[in-house]
Amino acid sequence: MDKNIAVLTSGTDAPGMNAAIRAVVRTILSNGSRVWGVYDGYRGLVDDNMEELSSISVADIIQRGGTFLGTSFCKRWYTKEGRQTAYENLKKRDIDALIVIGGDGSLRGAEEFARETGFPVIGIPATIENDIWGTDYAIGCDTAANTILEAINKIRDTAAAHHRIFILEVMGNKYGWLATYTAVAGGGNMVIVPDDEYDQEKVVAKAKKLHDEGKTYLVILASEGVGDMQALAKELQEKTGVSTRLTTLGLVQRGGSPTANDRVFASVLGEQAALAAISGLYGIVFGLNKGQIVSVDLRDAVTNKKVYPEDLKHLAEIISY
Repeated sequence: MDKNIAVLTSGTDAPGMNAAIRAVVRTILSNGSRVWGVYDGYRGLVDDNMEELSSISVADIIQRGGTFLGTSFCKRWYTKEGRQTAYENLKKRDIDALIVIGGDGSLRGAEEFARETGFPVIGIPATIENDIWGTDYAIGCDTAANTILEAINKIRDTAAAHHRIFILEVMGNKYGWLATYTAVAGGGNMVIVPDDEYDQEKVVAKAKKLHDEGKTYLVILASEGVGDMQALAKELQEKTGVSTRLTTLGLVQRGGSPTANDRVFASVLGEQAALAAISGLYGIVFGLNKGQIVSVDLRDAVTNKKVYPEDLKHLAEIISY
């Protein structure tokens, strides 16, 4: 039976969102159903800003970062009246299901909407912080990791040349995967994450020990918001006598053309979400577990906390010198 499926991107953008949208649209169309693009996330649902998409609508977007559908923060979505308006806008177009591409907050919004209205919703995880329970990876995290890795490589050149300590602050204020993963990939000397209790004195002591043992420069990876990194930089310089600099990458981590991994992963998840919507399966989030595409309950995905990879942190520590 022909279906009407809507798709939106919500929350902070992540590289690969366009690849997911493209796969959703073309999979739905190839199965004889119709697909609607909702502009600017949940705001588009509330404002009734959506249109029917064709295969041409998603041409030439797979290589682009961001999301061509747009995303935004919508205060009205966080009211029952706003969500009811969104529901009515979907129903008047006879839309059968909604596919939401986004991070933790977006999926929470989707789960609340589905629970409150009974509207069929399917989630696709897309966040560079990779903090969604039930999936090993989220769309965008590989591209962000490679962006950070490029920065580490360049900072290392300067750190080595000038015998300096660099603290590189990256995203992940609630989950330290990004800092830990890139520390392993980039040879970071220390990792500071929100998943561990922050102890500035221990960080300084370890840095001084490495310096005293002959390490002429250090690159420290820190998740944003863990502690006062300016204060840490100041104390490191005072205690070691080594010039110390703090570099915050900021929003550059979210942008850029997605990697091959993110494009393929997003395309596969987009296809699976589209097929589920057509088949009448909903209330689920698609992801990757031990190399296999899986689906988990949407409520479980937003109520469970993803376990921090302590084994990866341990690896970073033992190979950091």
